[in-house]
Amino acid sequence: MNTPRTSSNSPLAAITGASSPQIAGSGVALPKHYYNQEELVDELEKLWSKQHHNTARLRRMFEAVQVDGRHLALPIERYHDLNDFGDSNDAFIEVGTDLAEEALQNALDAAGLTPDQLDAIFFTTVTGLAVPTIDARLVNRMGLRRDIRRTPLFGLGCVAGAAGMARMADYLRAYPTHKAALVSVELCSLTLQREDLSVVNFIASGLFGDGAAAIVAAGAQAGDFDGPKLIDNRSTFYPDTEWVMGWDIRSTGFKVVLSAKLPEIVREYLRPDVDTFLGDHELALDDINTWVCHPGGPAVLTAMQEALDLDEDDLAITWRSLREIGNLSSSSVLWVYHQTPKPAEGEYGLLMAMGPGFCAETVLLRY
Repeated sequence: MNTPRTSSNSPLAAITGASSPQIAGSGVALPKHYYNQEELVDELEKLWSKQHHNTARLRRMFEAVQVDGRHLALPIERYHDLNDFGDSNDAFIEVGTDLAEEALQNALDAAGLTPDQLDAIFFTTVTGLAVPTIDARLVNRMGLRRDIRRTPLFGLGCVAGAAGMARMADYLRAYPTHKAALVSVELCSLTLQREDLSVVNFIASGLFGDGAAAIVAAGAQAGDFDGPKLIDNRSTFYPDTEWVMGWDIRSTGFKVVLSAKLPEIVREYLRPDVDTFLGDHELALDDINTWVCHPGGPAVLTAMQEALDLDEDDLAITWRSLREIGNLSSSSVLWVYHQTPKPAEGEYGLLMAMGPGFCAETVLLRY
């Protein structure tokens, strides 16, 4: 694999706290249907027992992902009524729009703002399709302005929480008097492939959960808020790694692609990329007080800790999120941000996620 090229970075002098956008509020939303892993594996054993001779292996895989339970978009019995991709996608639109509205309203309330004060909205998902997109459906529901600028993102997967925040920050640097929102909705349970008996599908069935999250941010001239400044961001693409993670699109919907080599790639490339990014700001790993990381799974989190010389306490909220609700794809890193207590003024944080491409996105925060 070739050494990845990173995007160009503005000189440090040009990126100051005074000119940076600021997070104004965050919000989350979870479906009301919660099941512990024992209940979920029991249900999947019923589904796969006639096709697979060793369902005990399924239990071992569910234990290995270290998830205690997850929220599902639908009551568990309703999944039997989803006959094809169309049924699943209809459920995605219905439930996803409700959760998006709840998460965004919670973020607006935390920021002390009303929907009509938003100038732009960024929306991301990788678990369903909608045209018009879910952000468009929120315009009438929530009273967003007719001139709101919409940017729906699809296909970024788990990295989209961090990438969406970075693109929102880029927008607010260009329009410093504006306010914007990022909304993420992921209903991973609706992508279940019933006929796929692969190890990868078993692992995904035990790891991924459902939920939504939202961030509201303001340009440097749009008011003073309580959240951290979005100092800078960095995108990193790893060439020839399309096979590492993603979806194969089938008539039955989204079939997961997930390589066992993912932790190896994290160990090899993450540290030099983070060092370079921080070095551009005359910072080092020791200057980061708060780590807001996507909970990709136990193997990926362990690889991240080893690559960055972190211990489990540094990623305690990320590990807790994984145990309590599973991996919410793009919503996860925003969920971790929402759960992270505000550090002392002047401290630095690093928000980061990885996803299909294979790629990484890092966002430098200053509180």
